[in-house]
Amino acid sequence: MGRVNESLMISAEQKKRARNVGFGYMGLAVITLVIFSRRPGDAGFKLSEGGANLTIPAQQFAWIFGIVFIGLGAAQLWRGLGKVSNIVLALATAMFVMSFLSWATSGESFSLVGMLQDTVSRSVPITLGAIGGILCERSGVINIAIEGMLLAGAFTGAVGASLTNLWFGTIIAMLTGVLLAWILAVFSIKYRVDQVIVGFAINFFALGITSFLSFRVLVPNPDYNSLVPVMPISVPVLSKIPFIGQILFVQTIFVYFSFAAVALLTWAMYRTRWGLRTRAAGEYPKAAGTLGVDVIKLRYRNLLIAGAVAGIGGAWWPIGTVGRFDQNITGGRGFIALA
Repeated sequence: MGRVNESLMISAEQKKRARNVGFGYMGLAVITLVIFSRRPGDAGFKLSEGGANLTIPAQQFAWIFGIVFIGLGAAQLWRGLGKVSNIVLALATAMFVMSFLSWATSGESFSLVGMLQDTVSRSVPITLGAIGGILCERSGVINIAIEGMLLAGAFTGAVGASLTNLWFGTIIAMLTGVLLAWILAVFSIKYRVDQVIVGFAINFFALGITSFLSFRVLVPNPDYNSLVPVMPISVPVLSKIPFIGQILFVQTIFVYFSFAAVALLTWAMYRTRWGLRTRAAGEYPKAAGTLGVDVIKLRYRNLLIAGAVAGIGGAWWPIGTVGRFDQNITGGRGFIALA
């Protein structure tokens, strides 16, 4: 009887989600037809440096996309889209973004390649912060301190790189993240302090100490906060691929590291003994301990790895882009990564 009720609850939740997605498609249709279709003119998108522009009639595209959204919404509300619903949702999102860009640049042109290239670059701290959060969450620890790790890593990375070199600054940022992760691990695992409280305490500490040191140390000594960031690296052959080559393969080492980190974590979490033990430690710690897994040691190790990755994500700001540290430079990206 309990299984039947649980099945009915899951079915009701799925129907509610499908209905909400259908109404979402209808909402996209309204926005597209009411707002985006009212601006005539052609939008020009530069698909490569020095190449010809792709010209799109903004108003006509808005009408086409709006009608498509109505059809998707009706299909979703009537019978649902089944197994292809996620793929259709991704395509619909891309269509809506394209319609918005066409509306925003109607009568003008801008570099689509440059925008997407910058988007990929700016995703680095969020990606690495999310990896740190996943490592902790899968191990059974909630890491609210991602924001603090990013911020502290940005500060120490800027100072370290200014006084020595870019690589040493990155290592210092990584070690800073490890230190904060160790503090989180000790209080949340050993002393069993509420993980959320410890995480927020680390965030406030990182914000306060970096702001204080920035005002007291970096402002009077500009040489401690002045460096030349790393330059983009062009991957041979791959960077010559039309359109996506410049977006994905003309990037800094931080972007390539984030690509590798995502692929490595995905493989390791579901294809290795470490990944199995990590998931067991987070979901069934007592069962994992019964089978001989040292849950405490595993959590410590994974938290330290998460801190190292988050520290490198923080180093992206001074070393990978702007070449300096500013107060609260992370701007809440750690909380976005946590979400």
